[in-house]
Amino acid sequence: MASQGLIREELIDRDIESLSVSKRLVRSVSQKLKRKNHRNEESEEDELSGVSLGCLTLYGRGGGCKVGADTGEEFGDPSSRRRSSASDEGKSYNTICGKEESTIDCFSHGMREKFFRRNNRKLITSHVVQQGNSINARLPDDILEMCLVRLPLTSLMNARLVCKKWRILSTTPRFMQIRREGFFQTSWLFLFGVVKDSFCSGEIHALDVSLNQWHKIDSLALKGRFLFSVASIHDDVYAVGGCSSLSNFGRVDRSSFKTHKGVLVFSPLTKSWRKAAAMKCARSSPVLGVSEVNQDCFIFKNQQNRSERRFYRPRTNGVSDVYEDPHRLSVRRQSRQSIDENDISLFPSINPHKFVKQKSETSFSKSGKKFVMIAVGGLGSWDEPLDSGEIYDPVSNKWTEIQRVPLDFGVACSGVVCFGIFYVYSENDKLAGYDIEKGYWVRIQTTPSPARVHEYYPKLISCKGRVFMLSVSWCEGDGQIGRRNKAVRKLWELDLVYFTWAEVSTHPDAPMDWNAAFVSDEEFVFGVEMFKIFGQVLDFVTMFNVCDVGRGWNHISRNHVAHDLDASSCITKSMAVLRL
Repeated sequence: MASQGLIREELIDRDIESLSVSKRLVRSVSQKLKRKNHRNEESEEDELSGVSLGCLTLYGRGGGCKVGADTGEEFGDPSSRRRSSASDEGKSYNTICGKEESTIDCFSHGMREKFFRRNNRKLITSHVVQQGNSINARLPDDILEMCLVRLPLTSLMNARLVCKKWRILSTTPRFMQIRREGFFQTSWLFLFGVVKDSFCSGEIHALDVSLNQWHKIDSLALKGRFLFSVASIHDDVYAVGGCSSLSNFGRVDRSSFKTHKGVLVFSPLTKSWRKAAAMKCARSSPVLGVSEVNQDCFIFKNQQNRSERRFYRPRTNGVSDVYEDPHRLSVRRQSRQSIDENDISLFPSINPHKFVKQKSETSFSKSGKKFVMIAVGGLGSWDEPLDSGEIYDPVSNKWTEIQRVPLDFGVACSGVVCFGIFYVYSENDKLAGYDIEKGYWVRIQTTPSPARVHEYYPKLISCKGRVFMLSVSWCEGDGQIGRRNKAVRKLWELDLVYFTWAEVSTHPDAPMDWNAAFVSDEEFVFGVEMFKIFGQVLDFVTMFNVCDVGRGWNHISRNHVAHDLDASSCITKSMAVLRL
C-alpha cells in the first residue's frame, strides 16, 4: 500500500511538471507571435482603422492578451463561460486567427467576430468588392453585354457607376449599335429653351415616355441663348443658331441682341456637349429637317466643286465698284430665275405620283447611307426674314449652301423630311419641296388648302412615310343657334399622290398655345403645349397613334414642368425626340 501511495505521488508531481512546461510553452509561443505581428503592426494600422489584426495584440478590458480566459462572463454572458485551454487534457485546440500551427484560442465563442467587424470595416468592404469583381470576372463579356443592352436608359446610367468594366463595356460603339438596332430603346422627349426666373439658364427637361418620369439636366452650353432650333440625328441633339442679348445677358431681350451661326451638339447618353461647324449665315429659329441619303447624293458630288468655285458679284443694274452689291439683289434675281425653272407647273411631263414613287423605291436602298441636316429660313442678323438654306454633313462636318426657296414663297414656318423630300410650309399657306439628292426646289400645288387661324402657324409632321399637318381652325358651332364658335386644333394628312389634304383627327384640348411643339417617333406623334392662365403656367404632353386613329389623343403628362417656369418659355421652347 505504501508503495502504491508513492507511485501516485510521483505521477502527480510529473503531471504538475508537465503542466508547468505547458504554461511555459504557451508563454514562449505567445511572445514569438507577438514579436512577429509587431513587425506588420504599423502597415496594418495605416490601412485599417482601430487595432491591428494580430490576434495577440487585441486587448481585453483587464489588459494583456487573455489566452483561454473566461471572457464570456466578463461580457455579461455566464452561459458562455468555458475552461482554460491550458487545462484541457487530450483535446486539440481550435484555430481562430494567426497561422494554422498556432493552437491558441484568443477569445470565447462569438467575440472574435464582434471585434473584427467593429475595428476592420474597410477590410470587410474591400472583401465584398473583391467578391463582386470575382463574380463579374466569372461572367463572360458577351453575356454581360446582353444583360446591359436590355436595361432602360435610367438603369443603364446607374449601372455604369458600378465599376469601370461596366462603364467601358456599355459605352463602346458596338454596344451602341446593338442597342440602336434592337428593340430595347424607348422614346425620350427633350424640352429646350425654357426660361426660369427671367433667365435663360439652359435647363433641359427630359421625359421618359415609357415610365412617365421627368428628368432635369443643367446645361451651361445653352446659358443665355434663346430662339434656337433643335433636331436629332442618331443619339445626338443639334441646337442650331439662336440669339443672345447683348445688354441683358441671359434674358429674352430683342432690343439689343446677337444672332448666332454656331451649332452645338448634345449627347444625352454621356451628358456632354461639343461644337459642330458653324453655318454660313447667322439665323434664329430656322426650319430644320433630317434626311437619310445615299453616298452618291448630288449635293456631296458637287460639294468639292462648289467649294473650289470662286464667287463673283456681278456689277449690273447700276451697282458701282465701290459699294458693290451689299444686299445681293442681282444674285437673288438670278438665283430665283433658275429656281422658277424647276416649278412643277412649268413641266407638265413630270408626274407627282411618279416623282414620289421613284423616291421611295430606288433612292433608299439599305446600303451606303448617311444622315444630313438641312436648315432653311429663319431670321438674320438684322432680324430680317431669310430665304436661303444650307445642308450639313456630320461626317465631313461642313455646311453647303443650297438654292433659295422659290420666288414669292413667303417666310418658312415649318418643315419636315419624307422620302428624301424636304417639305416646307410658309406663312402664306404655300407648300414647296426640296429634293435633297438632286438639289432643287419644286412647287407643290395642294387643293384645297385647310382653312386656319393665321395667328397659329401650322406644324408639319412626318410619321411612317406619311406627311401630316397640325393647324388651328374655327368650328362653326355645329349649326346650332346661339352656340358660339370655337377654335380647335386639327390633324390633316397630305396625299402624296394627288397632293390633297384630308382631316384625320381633332385635338381634345383648346389651342391655348400658339407655339405648340410637335414631333414624331415611329408611329406616334407627341405634342407639348405650354401656356399661362390665371397667373400660372401650365403644360400638357399628348400622344397620338397614327396607326390607330380611333383611340384619339392621350394625355401622358400634365403640369410637371412649367409650374416653376416663366411665361416666356411658351415662346422660346423647342422639342426633340430620341430613341434611347
